Amino acid sequence: MSLLQPKKMKYRKWRKGRTRGKASRGYTVVFGKWGLKVLEPARISARQIEACRLTILRSLPSSAKLWIRIFPWRPVTKKPAETRMGGGKGDVVGYEARVKAGTVIFELDGVSDVDAQRALKLAADKLQYKTAIVPKNPWLALKQKSIISQNS
Repeated sequence: MSLLQPKKMKYRKWRKGRTRGKASRGYTVVFGKWGLKVLEPARISARQIEACRLTILRSLPSSAKLWIRIFPWRPVTKKPAETRMGGGKGDVVGYEARVKAGTVIFELDGVSDVDAQRALKLAADKLQYKTAIVPKNPWLALKQKSIISQNS
């Protein structure tokens, strides 16, 4: 399993910090027809990104095209279990992507709308954050809602 991680870092260990506010860029679907948007600030690990990627691609035919719009560049540290306080900061155990509220993290194209929504729902279930499935064209969502309400 090849997890995403940076090739080179300016600093080996970073402070935890906090992500606040809404996304000022990366909040629209650009490449695909459907996207998965995070609705709250999030720290998404490389393992979570890989799990979502595999879930999406396994649930779709090979004609599907997937874009991952985030990259886990920030290191996460952890001290070993049963270690006393002090002794410095722990070792790097992985990498995470800091995501502001409203950021599109995955985009899909090359499949039907129903299949794309189903695959993105499966990926959203892998994340512990509130998410929304958004179309590239916002009128498409309104059109589908009206079709669903007419059929009911």
